[in-house]
Amino acid sequence: MDLALLRTFVTVHRAGSFTRAAALLGLSQPAVTSQIRTLERQLGRPLFLRQARGVTPTSIGDELAHKAAPHLDALVEITETGLDDDSSLRTLHLAGPPEFTAERALPALTELTGEDGQGFALRASFGNAEETLEGLSAGHHDLAISTAQPRGALLTATALCDEEHVLVAAPRWAEQIGTGQPDHRPEPALEKMPVVEVHESLPFVSRYWASVFDSPPAAPGTVIVPDLRAVLACAVAGAGLAVLPRYLCAAALERGDVVALYEPAVPPLRTYFLVVRTGTLAMPHIARAHEWLQQASADWC
Repeated sequence: MDLALLRTFVTVHRAGSFTRAAALLGLSQPAVTSQIRTLERQLGRPLFLRQARGVTPTSIGDELAHKAAPHLDALVEITETGLDDDSSLRTLHLAGPPEFTAERALPALTELTGEDGQGFALRASFGNAEETLEGLSAGHHDLAISTAQPRGALLTATALCDEEHVLVAAPRWAEQIGTGQPDHRPEPALEKMPVVEVHESLPFVSRYWASVFDSPPAAPGTVIVPDLRAVLACAVAGAGLAVLPRYLCAAALERGDVVALYEPAVPPLRTYFLVVRTGTLAMPHIARAHEWLQQASADWC
C-alpha cells in the first residue's frame, strides 16, 4: 500500500475536511479526493461519509486511522529530525495571546534556546484564539496557546493553567465607591464608572459581570486598547475600571497603583490550553517545548 495514500488519509481523518487536509499537505483538493478514492478502491470499503461541511470517518476509517497514525507519525519524526547528527538548530514556531505569551511562555521557553545540542530557535506570533488555532491547523505554527479548546481530531489540547480575573481601578475610584466591606456589592456605583477594555464587546468585563454579578455590564467602553498591558496602564492612570488577569496586575496591586474593587468568594477563572497538531509531539523540539511549558505552568497557577 502506498504510504502517500495513508498519509493523506490520516490527514483527512484528523482535519475532518478534504479542503483543510489539502492545505496541510500542499495539494489540491481534487488530488486529495482522488487519493482517498484510490485507497477506498484498494481496500474495497468506504473510509469517509461525505457531508455538506466536511467528512466523517466510517467505522473502518476510524479503525484504519487508529492502526496507521502512530506508525506514520514515527516516520514523520525520522524524516523531520534526520538520520545524521545535525548541528543546525530546529525552529519552534509558537503562537498565542500577546500578553500571556510575552509574560509567561516566552521567558520560560528562552531557557531552551541556544546551541546545547538539544535547543531550538524560537519564532513567536500573537493573535486571538481563533487566529491562533487556524494558523496551527494550517501548519503555520508548531505550538499554540489558546483560551479556546479546539474540537476534532486534527488538534490535540492539554490544559495548561487557569488565570484569575480581578476587577481593578486606580485608588481614587475605589474611594468614591467604597470598597473593602465584605458584603458590599458595588454594582450600582460601578455602573457609573468608565470602562477600559481590549474590544468594544467588553469581553473581560462582560465575562466578569456574568460570573460574579449574574448580569451584563451597564457602562459602555470608554477606552478601548487591544492589549491588556495597555489596559493596565490606562487603569493606573485613572481612566476607569478594568478586569485583568491577576498575574498581569499583581505588581501594580502590591504597589498600590491599582486596587481591587471587589473580591468575590469565587473569582472568575479562564483556562489556557497548550495545543499541537495531532501527531507532532513525535518531533523532539515540539515535545520538549510542550513538556517544558507544562512544568513551568505549575508556578503560574
